[in-house]
Amino acid sequence: MTRPVESAPKLNLLKSMSMLEDAQRLTPGGVGGIRRPYNFVIGEYPVFITHGHGGHIVDVDGNEYIDMLCAYGPIILGYVEDEINDAAKAQMDKGFCFSLVQPLQNELEQRLADIMPCGEQTILVKTGSDATNAAVRAMRAYTGRDKIARCGYHGWGDWCVEHHGGVPEAVWQLTKEFEYGDIADLERVFAENPGEIAGVVITPVGHPMAKPIIAPPPGYLEAVKELTHKHGAVLTFDEIRTGFRVSMGGASERYGVVPDLTTVGKAMANGYSIAALVGQREIMSVYVKGAFLSSTYFPNSLEMAASMKCLEILEREKVQDAIWERGTKFLARLGAIVDASGVPVTKSGIPPMPFLTFDHVDEHYKERRTEFYTQCIRRGLFVQPYHHWYICYRHTAADLDRALEVVEESLAFVAEQYPYSK
Repeated sequence: MTRPVESAPKLNLLKSMSMLEDAQRLTPGGVGGIRRPYNFVIGEYPVFITHGHGGHIVDVDGNEYIDMLCAYGPIILGYVEDEINDAAKAQMDKGFCFSLVQPLQNELEQRLADIMPCGEQTILVKTGSDATNAAVRAMRAYTGRDKIARCGYHGWGDWCVEHHGGVPEAVWQLTKEFEYGDIADLERVFAENPGEIAGVVITPVGHPMAKPIIAPPPGYLEAVKELTHKHGAVLTFDEIRTGFRVSMGGASERYGVVPDLTTVGKAMANGYSIAALVGQREIMSVYVKGAFLSSTYFPNSLEMAASMKCLEILEREKVQDAIWERGTKFLARLGAIVDASGVPVTKSGIPPMPFLTFDHVDEHYKERRTEFYTQCIRRGLFVQPYHHWYICYRHTAADLDRALEVVEESLAFVAEQYPYSK
């Protein structure tokens, strides 16, 4: 008889829970947006982290985890990278916030122009939402049209936010959704809005929320570009997640399709708050007189110094090649574990961005998902139920082996608790 798989013991999270209670008094919800406990497993995941090292994080109660969420993507190398921090500290000694810009701006913008396939001009901002909002404004100013065709998650701007609370209906009605991988659905959007679509904003790798990751089907991105230009619209690739992670020049370089505009961020500076809109000079030039974009903190140079050093390391160490190689092996082993588990779960992703999602086959799929992620966190693997995972450069072979062991053990426990037969 096979010995039953035991549940891992519940973590001590007393300090995290106490601090959350205090935080809820201080700020709405205690913590913001996607970091709120309901996006994980309430009562099982920590809320407050003290520090990280390599591919690991440690919470306020002293629990340590292999972190495959990587701060939702910015950690491309690892936590506490001395070279990057030293570059930021050196810039700090010169000053980093002025009424005018510093020469480092030109250096980083030239670097991005050299790296990104569509790079002719660049606008440096702070967040992914800044960059996608800037892209949308540029497309509208350039075409004189108002409507946007959207596929994927693009931040919290009024034009794309998932929750419409506080957003005038007249605003969000200007955004038209289409399905990733289905060119006919994009054709439908153009047909229903003739001559009104300013631009298409799409994540070149499909990563719909809480659903399997989709690599671009053969010919799909090419067809999106052709159709967009046929209708006089502008094409933007949202590469906030894929930029500098799937290759040095992002998904547009790896998959060979060059958009008019690209947004990048996250992995651009290994956690420092910087993002960018990069694109064709003709379209970007609307920001000379035809549109406005400004912020007190956009020209701050600490993040620029961090980004320059991060990009140097990525290129010098051939980081994307290493991650792609490790991720290919990880995905293959993950698929074998899933196939052997007997649990209705889907393995998806591309090598830098693996994911597991639970199939809607019966009334227990939510319980399976909750129990799986509960067992993962208790066993020291930090992943998120509704967001794909990441592999960073400092994840060691031992880290990835242990992550797969945790997945196998957790799926085995789920299989016993919620058996499934076709």
